[in-house]
Order: sequence, then structure tokens, then C-alpha cells
Amino acid sequence: MAKISKRVLSSKVYEALKEMIAQHRFRPGARVNVERLSKELDVSRTPVWEAGTRFEVEGLLKYIPYRGVFMVETTLQRALELYQVREALEGLAGRLAAQNANEKSLEKMARNLDGQVRTVNEGDLLGYSMSDFEFHSMIHKLSQNSVLQEMLESLKAKMQPINMDVKAILPRLYHDHREIVEALRSRDPDATEKILRRHNHVVQTQIKKEMERFDQERILE
Repeated sequence: MAKISKRVLSSKVYEALKEMIAQHRFRPGARVNVERLSKELDVSRTPVWEAGTRFEVEGLLKYIPYRGVFMVETTLQRALELYQVREALEGLAGRLAAQNANEKSLEKMARNLDGQVRTVNEGDLLGYSMSDFEFHSMIHKLSQNSVLQEMLESLKAKMQPINMDVKAILPRLYHDHREIVEALRSRDPDATEKILRRHNHVVQTQIKKEMERFDQERILE
């Protein structure tokens, strides 16, 4: 029983930290204070270290000897590659979701959009990120394809450390979300897939602009 309890505790700590990462609690490249987290979660350092090891395998955290645990900072090139894969997977998720959409799920997505518009108008990047995460998760769940959901969940986790300013494209992303809901409401698989692919491509375009700006700044140095 003790061993079972230990595994349950380790799993709960992992899920708690996963939620913190999803909510951008830790900045890309920032040190993760294990001691502070163990006190906050009211557990020993062992399950925190165990969770950290899992995240290291997943590519979210890295342990640097004599320095500690740090959030991984994903390069722009890596971010572009992740969104290229996400475009294909979310397109499929949207196609399947359109076939499974129901009024209850659509109402929930509409409420999410009500909160999103406030974060966009206020330029609240953290608030938008959290609502965006929830919005896309609802689409993935509606696909009713467990394998696809697992792949997208893994992909989203790898995207958490991306350090990129998306404030300029927030209105466009929000507008896409509204179109996605309307396509789902119409039970139109083709339109839903098309909009989701375009939605991911908007972010890819922004990443490429950031890459170009970074290259230009390096030339001028």
C-alpha cells in the first residue's frame, strides 16, 4: 500500500507541475526552485525531483549540475517545426470534431471566447494563453480520437517554453477562433480543418518574422 501511495503522490505532483507549466508559471530559461515548490505543494523534495525527471525526458526541463533545474527555452526554429506538425494534427482534429460537435460543447467554447475577447482587448498574454490552451483542448477532446489527443497533448507540452511575442497577432487568432466555432456549429469538416490549418500558419508566419528580425539584429551587432 505504501508503494501505491508513493506512486499516487508522485503522479499528483507531476500533474500539479504540468498545470503550472501550462499556465506559464515558469519563464523560458528560468530556474525552477525545487525547495520552494515542495513547500508550496506540501510534499518532500523527492516527488518534485521525480516529476522533474519526467519533464526532463519530455524535453521541458533540464538539470544543470551544481546550478539546478531550469525550464528549457525552445529556439524559434524548433518552434516553427512544432507548429508545422501541429498544423497537420489539428487539421485532422478539427475535421473529426466537426463530426462530433454538440450544443453543450459549442456553448462551452462560446463562453471561452467571451473571456478571450477581454484578454485580447487588454493585451493580457498570460490570460489569453490560458484560455487559448483550454479552447484548443476542447477541440482535441471533440475529435474523440485518443491517439490523436495524446499526440497533440505531447506537442502542446513541448510548446510551453516558446518565448515569442504574439501580441500583434492576438486579434487575428481570436477572429480565427470565432470562425472555428461557427464551422463546428455548421458541422462542416472541410471548413473546420481549413481554418485550423490557417490558424496555425498565422503563428508560423509570425515565428518566421521573429527569426528574420533576430538575424538582422545579429548582422547589425
